[in-house]
Amino acid sequence: MTEYPAIRDSERCPAHPGAILADILEDVPKSRTEIAKLLGISRQHLYDVLGERKPVSPVVAAKVGKMFGGGPAIWLRTQANYDAWHAAREVDVSAIPALSAA
Repeated sequence: MTEYPAIRDSERCPAHPGAILADILEDVPKSRTEIAKLLGISRQHLYDVLGERKPVSPVVAAKVGKMFGGGPAIWLRTQANYDAWHAAREVDVSAIPALSAA
């Protein structure tokens, strides 16, 4: 079987986990208020995550991972990819030298 490497445009921002969760919730027959209550978080917190205004914390990742399967790691990796992409573009590291081990 031939393997093909995934080619991803490095200039394209990775999806925020809130956007992925919003897509999932479209197929769930419960209101977002009910989902927030089941997750044990405030409705506002859920809306902030879905609106990409707040990150998915490890606690929320554990809860969402339990509710929808897959565990917390996928949600944390998605958040880390999103954060790293933005940090690489927003943080000025030009004055920091690159060191190597002796």
